Amino acid sequence: MYFKTYYMKKNDWKDRLNIVYSTNPDFHYEQASEKETETLDKNKQPLRVNIEKKARGGKTVTLIKGFVGTEYDLKELGKLLKTKCGTGGSVKDGEILIQGDFKQRLVEVLRSEGYTQTK
Repeated sequence: MYFKTYYMKKNDWKDRLNIVYSTNPDFHYEQASEKETETLDKNKQPLRVNIEKKARGGKTVTLIKGFVGTEYDLKELGKLLKTKCGTGGSVKDGEILIQGDFKQRLVEVLRSEGYTQTK
């Protein structure tokens, strides 16, 4: 009974959208697990800091690209940078968005935190 309950909880229909179903009663859908890349050392991270205004309603944002690592570590770095700048922002699609023009400050903060390859 325990196995059946565990299997049902793990087999959520939302994870199987756009999947063709089998009529075989013994068929069990297995999800392909994606491995997250391990986070590189701080001194090996090739971070790029840019200013962007396009497609943002005329608002200026500072964009940090090039982070290689887990989503959790990226969110932690984004949280640290938002705190240091005293502004809002978000972490989406492997990029950190900081509201406002903080390019110089972010480069200094990243270098002081050990991200030596920041440009």
